[in-house]
Amino acid sequence: MVAAVGLAVGLAVPLPAAAAPATELYAAPAGSGKACAQAAPCSLAGVRDKVRGLVGSMTTDINVRLRGGTYRLAEPFTLGPADSGANGHQVVYSAYGTERPVFSGARQVSGFSLYDGSRNIYRAAVPPGTTSRQLFVNGQRAQRARGPLNPGGFTLKDSSFLTGETSYRSFTNASAVEVVYNRDWKHMRCPLAGITEAAGGGSSLDVAPGCFANNNTSVPNLGFPFNGAGLPKFEGVSWVENAYQLLTEPGEFYLDTTTNHLYYMPRPGEDLATAQVDLPVLDKVVDLSGTPGHLAPVNDTDPRATYSPSWRTSGGRPHGDFDNDVHYTMVNGDSMTFTFTGTGLDVLTEVNTDAGAIDVYVDGTKIKTVSANGPVRLAQQPVVSVTDLSPGRHTVKLVKAGGDYLVVDGFVVIPDRIAPVHDITFRGVTFAHTTWNLPSTVGYLDNQAGVLWDAATRRPIRIPAAVQVHRGRGIVFTDVEIAHTGGTGIDLADGTRESTITRSWIHDTSGGGVSLGEVDDYYVTDPARMTSGDTISQNVIEYVGQDYQDAVGIWTGYTRGATLANNEIAHTPYSGISMGWGWGWAASCELQAKQSNFPVGSCRRGTNYAGDNKIAENYVYDVMGVLHDGGHIYTNGGQGGHDDTLTSEFRGNVLSGGTRTNNMIYQDEGSSKWNTHRNVIHFANGSWTGMWTPTIHDISMHDNFHAPAGSYNRGTNVVLTNNTEVRNGDWPPVAREIIKAAGLPSELRANRSRLDDFDLSIEYRGSWIAPGFRGLGDFHETVHAAHNNGDSATMTFTGASVRVIGEKNSDQGDIEVFVDDVSKGVISTSAPSRQVQQTLYTADDLDPATPHTVRVVKRSGQYATLDGFLVCATLCEDEKFTATAVTPATVAGGGTQVITLSGTSLYRSDTVRVTPRGGAPISATVKSVSADRTVLTAEVNLASARPGPATVEVRSHFANVQPVVLAKALTITRPVLQAVQAPAITGQPAVGQTLSASTGDWQPAATSHAYQWAADGVAIKGATRRTYQLPAAALGKRITVTVVAIEAGRADGVAESKAVTAVRG
Repeated sequence: MVAAVGLAVGLAVPLPAAAAPATELYAAPAGSGKACAQAAPCSLAGVRDKVRGLVGSMTTDINVRLRGGTYRLAEPFTLGPADSGANGHQVVYSAYGTERPVFSGARQVSGFSLYDGSRNIYRAAVPPGTTSRQLFVNGQRAQRARGPLNPGGFTLKDSSFLTGETSYRSFTNASAVEVVYNRDWKHMRCPLAGITEAAGGGSSLDVAPGCFANNNTSVPNLGFPFNGAGLPKFEGVSWVENAYQLLTEPGEFYLDTTTNHLYYMPRPGEDLATAQVDLPVLDKVVDLSGTPGHLAPVNDTDPRATYSPSWRTSGGRPHGDFDNDVHYTMVNGDSMTFTFTGTGLDVLTEVNTDAGAIDVYVDGTKIKTVSANGPVRLAQQPVVSVTDLSPGRHTVKLVKAGGDYLVVDGFVVIPDRIAPVHDITFRGVTFAHTTWNLPSTVGYLDNQAGVLWDAATRRPIRIPAAVQVHRGRGIVFTDVEIAHTGGTGIDLADGTRESTITRSWIHDTSGGGVSLGEVDDYYVTDPARMTSGDTISQNVIEYVGQDYQDAVGIWTGYTRGATLANNEIAHTPYSGISMGWGWGWAASCELQAKQSNFPVGSCRRGTNYAGDNKIAENYVYDVMGVLHDGGHIYTNGGQGGHDDTLTSEFRGNVLSGGTRTNNMIYQDEGSSKWNTHRNVIHFANGSWTGMWTPTIHDISMHDNFHAPAGSYNRGTNVVLTNNTEVRNGDWPPVAREIIKAAGLPSELRANRSRLDDFDLSIEYRGSWIAPGFRGLGDFHETVHAAHNNGDSATMTFTGASVRVIGEKNSDQGDIEVFVDDVSKGVISTSAPSRQVQQTLYTADDLDPATPHTVRVVKRSGQYATLDGFLVCATLCEDEKFTATAVTPATVAGGGTQVITLSGTSLYRSDTVRVTPRGGAPISATVKSVSADRTVLTAEVNLASARPGPATVEVRSHFANVQPVVLAKALTITRPVLQAVQAPAITGQPAVGQTLSASTGDWQPAATSHAYQWAADGVAIKGATRRTYQLPAAALGKRITVTVVAIEAGRADGVAESKAVTAVRG
């Protein structure tokens, strides 16, 4: 989305006048040493270590300025409690000026040569052991080689898909091939065990037995609170993926892990000699982790539990037991113990009228008596919770002290004290290029919305994220970009609290955009362990689920006090927003009994802590592009909290267009305690709202506005009042105010020039439809189309020029265009064949300081098709385009660098090329453009560039505009060898012993190395060999070694080892 560029650039936020000056540190992609100064920046790890030594005495914020360029990570950048802000101050990792730092989890691939000329397939070697499921070429996602969509002719027999097509038998590496199947709300994948000849000829695609069982014959079905009753199975073929023989389309790739080769079929215009080819090898680039990590229940049968002889077991009860079994006793004085290592323990038991008192002992001492007695049966309740123990080994004993029954259902061990990673901010950083390889071995075992089943434990897991936060507090991501990921974009997990993701652009993810909360902490009653108080606001989240098509834009599990506000979410294969979990878990047995697909006599009832959440003023459009049974905004499970006293709010959202939407507002099974009001639904597909079962209860749905669409209500105490159907786009003033307030705030929309047909500034009147994805090359693959003459589309803007963008075709007729209510004439859009993204009309010489309106009216033909508008600050046909300077003026060759151009009327769609002296032009990738279009940031791969002066050429995306050539504007220096792993000292650091230095790992590999040993930072005269014998004078000193890596044609690389302290021999 063009608008999102402004989010990545960001707006400056001034410090209060009285704020003390922050501590300033610096890091750079080629940084080294310990100074972390502007003139001598550190590496990422180096600056983190520097911060770690400063946080204990913080009296002001610590600002880490990250110089632009790509930080190629050999391992994720990890931060923990020791790296956190202190004394009320933040540690802020931010971009230096307008530069753009990129944290990349990819390895660059080069050395391609033509492998199959007839098919235009190129090949390059990769290091042994390289695995990846994603590839990006010049910033664009490549498609893993795959066959046609929905191929016919397959039948399922046992665990094999049979077809009369014989070509599959020629596939090499058959065990790496995957079969993919979409059904209803599920996306399923399985690797093959092999491909054999089918009886009677043809091919048999034999699915790996374990994956087939988990996706078909033995689908995990734990019931509430882990999944609902529906179990679509893996019984068809949507496509076949990952074989060399499937490389048939430009932009496809195949990674052969047996021969360690990458195969790629380039797109038109791609030159693999100069292209930037990124092969992700990390599953995350940033990991912020506090303690404890993920906490999940274990069953009452856990071997650490010991029960006295009279305890009994019961399985298959219809009451919602964890793993469908419990231990119980009816004898007062009976006891059980659980021995563990950690700081706390929850014991999950059953609350009921027949339960009573429980004496609780810790390490032999009675600490309290609790009661499991309650008015109704509730499963999996943490009636016994012991916390804040000293770290170590403990035994908790429960003794039945009253009531008819004591039931034990499970345990949650708390291994560490709660110590969040906290008070850290990232601003202006791009996080990119990750992969996730688990589906390659066990398949993709979908439950719903990016929540999967673990193949081994059959417990719920979630797609990992490129940016992962566990047990965080006060973590902020602002003005960041998260893109090109092999999993989810960003995940605030495991009780992360009071943290924020804002003003950011999250796009091109294989999994979801944003995840918040968990699915297996429903039982938590301790506020310190709840995911609570988090905010996700003012973000653009689009093109998620590029590989795993059950993914959603924003997913939240169990959360309290979360705010999802003013986000723009679009172009998703499944729902836009999904909030909540548990289905009917929190609904009464009376309501569960009324549900048609629920087993008679069963009631899986417990509690969760979700509630007081807010989904407000989001703009969600063009979703549900692939799967079914979802919605623009989807809710699941109860929102009343443990005592059913909380309420969540669903307010002011604008929902528009969706290909396979069941309900635009979809409050699904178990949804409860919602105040759903003042929402606007237009271009509805499916019902504008629907509540299908009695476990959906206690919802007030009022004062909403919707285009003509049905609704249905089979919920309990779900009251629909004062909801207004609006025809022909004639929205009343209240609805217009809702539309105006939804989505991004005005200052973040202001830099948009190319407006999509879904832009909220466009007002449609009449019979317009939004058909969704057409696959014809539309801008963002969407258009709006009018059928009736007189239908109109009006857009208000400020600028000097505007273009109307639409379609020409044989079924199109005449349109009339009005500018500021003055007709500019009738224009024919008829053509013999379809032409998309055509300029139908241009208005010039408008007052750039005055608001204007442009209105398009259908006059004839079968359709009038609108693909948006282009608003220009000057003349759209001939803007004053300039490019005047390049910074920095000097960059190192040998890898990817970021350059910044100054000028006017610069756009993200401009093209930039760097031509080294005596070399071929190298295309750069434009990464961002400032809101005023005077600063453009681009990334260029100089791996093969010759040292010396280089020319920078900038071409405007506007037609008939001469390119700007900046001769010798850039100087490329010899590339510097980069240490991807620092040297290390081995050997016993005792006087008289000999220490050895490893060379470290360098990119590219060095041919020779030099060494210099130092004591307490002072070079030791003559100690220039790889080994060093410690003399008596070294006793007590910190010994380090500096390694200089040497390679012809490159500047020497320098890296220092960690220190060891010399001790007595």
